Amino acid sequence: MMQAPVPILRSFDETRAREFYVDFLGFDVVFEHRFEPGLPLYLGLRQGECVLHLSEHFGDAAPGASLRIEVPDVDALCAALNAKGYRQARPGVQAQPWGSRDMAVSDPFGNRLVFWSEG
Repeated sequence: MMQAPVPILRSFDETRAREFYVDFLGFDVVFEHRFEPGLPLYLGLRQGECVLHLSEHFGDAAPGASLRIEVPDVDALCAALNAKGYRQARPGVQAQPWGSRDMAVSDPFGNRLVFWSEG
């Protein structure tokens, strides 16, 4: 039986990745891997059941991916994120004609994360 996929997103800068995914979005670092010091980072992240991998390795992923991540209350998440005062994003929630409420946030590398809940 198949399990949920684990998306790999392209990353270019460890400091900016941690600032966005850990400090702003609240993901926990599950693991970090480098083949040796100074080489690209491969980073595993988790928040609840949502698992993401970030890779600085050329060829692992292309920037510009888009993910939809279901959350229990997108309005509460939006308020909590905006309360952090992150300089690079001020997300808002949009009611969609198909019934969901969506909040899109782009990471520093051009990947788009759409958090959503049922309207």
